[in-house]
Amino acid sequence: MQLLVTGGAGFIGGHLAEHFVKDGHAVTVLDNFEPFYDTRIKEHNVEQGRAAANEGDGSYRLVEGDVRNATVVDDLVSNAEVVFHQAAQAGVRPSVENPRKYDEINVDGTLNVLDAARDSETERVVLASSSSVYGRPHSLPYEEDHPTQPVSPYGASKLAAERYTMAYGDVYDLPVVALRYFTVYGPRMRPNMAISNFVSRCLNGEPPVVYGDGTQTRDFTYIEDVVQANRTLLLTDAADGKVLNIGSTDNIEIRTLAREVRNQLAPELDIEYDERHDADAEHTHADTSKARDLIDYEPTTTIREGVERFTEWYRDNRDWYEPLIR
Repeated sequence: MQLLVTGGAGFIGGHLAEHFVKDGHAVTVLDNFEPFYDTRIKEHNVEQGRAAANEGDGSYRLVEGDVRNATVVDDLVSNAEVVFHQAAQAGVRPSVENPRKYDEINVDGTLNVLDAARDSETERVVLASSSSVYGRPHSLPYEEDHPTQPVSPYGASKLAAERYTMAYGDVYDLPVVALRYFTVYGPRMRPNMAISNFVSRCLNGEPPVVYGDGTQTRDFTYIEDVVQANRTLLLTDAADGKVLNIGSTDNIEIRTLAREVRNQLAPELDIEYDERHDADAEHTHADTSKARDLIDYEPTTTIREGVERFTEWYRDNRDWYEPLIR
C-alpha cells in the first residue's frame, strides 16, 4: 500500500515508518525536522527506515516539509491510500510558554491533512492523539467517554485536532480513527522524558530527579505495542469513526519508576526531588477494553520489561544517543 506518515522522522512516526517498510509498503515520510530536540535522533530514525527499504520489498521516501504547508500536504495525501498523522508539536510544559505554535501545528496542520484527505481517494486517516486530552481524572482508569478537560495548551490542541478529525469523519464520510497514546517510550525515544532521563543519569553516576513528590502515576506504553495497534488499522475498518485508548493497562508511581531504574543500574544513588510543573498531569491510566474489542489490541510489554529493553538498547547505542540527551 501507499502510506504517508506525517512526522515520520519522529519517535513514534519513525518506528511506524520502519515497520511499514519492513511489511512491504511504499512509505512516504513528511517531517520538518523541528529542532524541539536534537534532530540527530530523527536522522537515526530516517536511517532505520532506509535500511529497512534496502533489506526488503518496501520503499522509503523522505520529504522535508511542514504540515502547515497546505500545498505540500495536498500533494502527498493525494498519493496515499492511508495517512498516519503523527506530526505535532510535542511537549506539555513548553506549550504553556507558546500556546499559539501548538495551535498552528497541531490544529491547523491537522486541518490541512483532513482537507486534503476529503478531496482525495484516501482510505483512512489515523490521528495520533494523546492521553493529555483527559486532564484531571474524575475516575481511573480512563475510558474513552471520560470527560475531556485538558490542563495544558498541548492537551487542548490535541483535543481540538481529535474533535476536528471526528467531525470530518461524520460530515465528509471520511474514514478516520484517533488513537489516544499514553506516554509512549522505547528505543530512540524523545530525550528528557522520565525514563530516558532516569537511565541516563544512573548510568553516569548521577541521582535520578523526580519532579514533585513522585506520587504522580503514569501509564507507560512500549513503542512496539503502539506500532502493532497502527498496523492493525491497515487490515480492518472496525475502528473507523472511533477514538481508542492505546496504553499498557497498568500504571506506576514516578518515584517507584525512579527506584526501579536506580536499583537496576546504580543502587548506591539517592533520588532527588524538584518542583513539579503545574501543567503536568497528576495521573494517567488507560482502559483499553474498547481497543481490545475493536482491533484486538493487547499490550504485551510491562513497564519493568520495557525499561529493561530500553536500558539494554541504551547501552548498545550509548555512543551516539547519550550525547544527544545530556
